[in-house]
Amino acid sequence: MEDNIKIEAELAESTEFYKVSILLDFYGQLLTARQYEILDMYYNNDYSLGEIAEELGISRQGVHDSIRKGRAALEAYEARLGLAARFREQEESMKKALSCLKKVEREVPEAAGNESFQEAVKALEKVLDSL
Repeated sequence: MEDNIKIEAELAESTEFYKVSILLDFYGQLLTARQYEILDMYYNNDYSLGEIAEELGISRQGVHDSIRKGRAALEAYEARLGLAARFREQEESMKKALSCLKKVEREVPEAAGNESFQEAVKALEKVLDSL
């Protein structure tokens, strides 16, 4: 039981790190240079609060405050603009379209030989690979 709780907590933390990392990709340049630097070190480069504090010559509390304020700013940008959510929706739509094309390819043998069909499949695969 205790192991399950620990695993769930780790999963929630990694999901939160992923979420903030995505928001940082979309809105990071809207933060102050210092906020961006601290958030990038923490979320993308896996630095601890102590490591960031030592490298930047500030207190751990200062790092914590910058992370808290930076995350709040990123979440506010996402609430107003919704770019990351829109990106995820488009990505899911493309995955679904590709899945449907693959299903048609299996169910309709003539589709496999159709050049336009194959170009559509390759184009969607290329877009998904670039995301």
